[in-house]
Amino acid sequence: MTNTYGDWLRDQREAAGLTQQQLADGAVMTRSHISHIEAGRRVPSKEDARRLDKALNTGNVLSSFLPQDDSMVADYFEAARQLEQQATVIREFALSFVPGILQTERYARAVLGTAFPPLGEEACDRYVVARLERSKILSGPVTPVVWALMDEAVLRRPVGGPDVMADQILHIVHLVEGRRVRVNVMPLDLGAYHLMQGMLTLMQFEDQPPVAYSEGLSVGKVHDSPAMVEQLRGAYDLALSDALPLKESLALLRATAKEYGHHD
Repeated sequence: MTNTYGDWLRDQREAAGLTQQQLADGAVMTRSHISHIEAGRRVPSKEDARRLDKALNTGNVLSSFLPQDDSMVADYFEAARQLEQQATVIREFALSFVPGILQTERYARAVLGTAFPPLGEEACDRYVVARLERSKILSGPVTPVVWALMDEAVLRRPVGGPDVMADQILHIVHLVEGRRVRVNVMPLDLGAYHLMQGMLTLMQFEDQPPVAYSEGLSVGKVHDSPAMVEQLRGAYDLALSDALPLKESLALLRATAKEYGHHD
C-alpha cells in the first residue's frame, strides 16, 4: 500500500510510462533529485510538487499529498530545512545575517521584523520558534560538523541594537570555544571575493550525495547536480582561503562584542 509521497510519485510516474530522467526533464529537475524523492531521502518543496503535478498532468494531486509541516519557514527553504536535519557536515556562508542555526532568539526576532509584508506578533513568534528548532541540531556533541564563513559586515551591522548584537556574537563565541562550531570571518578590507553574490550552504550526508543551497531575495534553490555542487564547493574553498584563521576570527568576534558594550 502506498503511504509516502515518494511512493505516490513513483506510481504516478510509472502509470504515465515515464523514466525518472523523462520526468526530470519535464519538471525541470535533475534525475537524482527525482530518485531521492521517490526513495524517501528528500521531501520536495511546494514548488517541486507543483512542477511534478504539471509534468505528470495530475492536477494538484501530488501538491495536496505533500506532507504538511507546522513549522514556519519560507516555501523555497523547506527542502533545504529537511536536508539540514539529515546532514553530517554543514558549511555555511553568510553575507548579510548570522546563519539561521546560529541565531539567538532576540537576533532572529529582529531579522524577522524586517519582513515585508510585516509579520503579525503571532506569526513572528511562530517563525522564531521554527528558527530556534533548527538550531537544536547543535545539541549533539559532534554531529553535524558545522563550519561558518561569515562576512565581517554580518558582525558590524547592528541588527536589533547593541545589546542584541553583543549577545548574538557571544553565543557564537561560546559555540566556537566549545568546539561545536568553527567560524572564519571574511575581513572587510579584503575587497571583492568569491561568494559575494549571496548566501550559500553546503551539506554532506552519510548515505547520499552532497548538495548545495543558495539563496537570494525571496528565492532559494537546492542544487544536487554533482557538477554544480562541485563548482559551488570550489567557490567556497577559494573564499575560505582568503578568510581570517580561526584564532584571529575568534579574537575579532570577542573584540566586536566589546564594541557593542559587552565587558568581561
